[in-house]
Amino acid sequence: MNDNACLLFVYGTLLVKHNQFAAYLQRHCTFISKGRTRGTLYDVGEYPGAIIDDSGGYVYGSIYSIYKPDEVLPILDEYEGISPNDLQPHEYVRLLTPVETDSGLTNCWVYAYNWPVDGLKIIDGGDYLGYKAF
Repeated sequence: MNDNACLLFVYGTLLVKHNQFAAYLQRHCTFISKGRTRGTLYDVGEYPGAIIDDSGGYVYGSIYSIYKPDEVLPILDEYEGISPNDLQPHEYVRLLTPVETDSGLTNCWVYAYNWPVDGLKIIDGGDYLGYKAF
């Protein structure tokens, strides 16, 4: 990957203002727009997990432009538990995923949940911030 801008879609704790990694994201990225991607959002406990699929639902979040992805993504990967030092299978995977905006579709990196969702509560409406009402 080079230092060209890339896009990241975030839907969970990276949107929470008092989260130190959300603050890191704000310092190293530029907000582009709100967006949504097809899938189902689950309450994993202290954070959500999105399963990207064509189930008919949507996961809502924000799109950010990362100008130095070679520096920023490894830090976010570590936060999300997918660094090379983290045990397999990772709880999340980082995927390029189509995200809908008012301007159309764009491909973004997204941290998708990678563990079984049996017994997890679905977050109706796919909006984590609305669900948690921070």
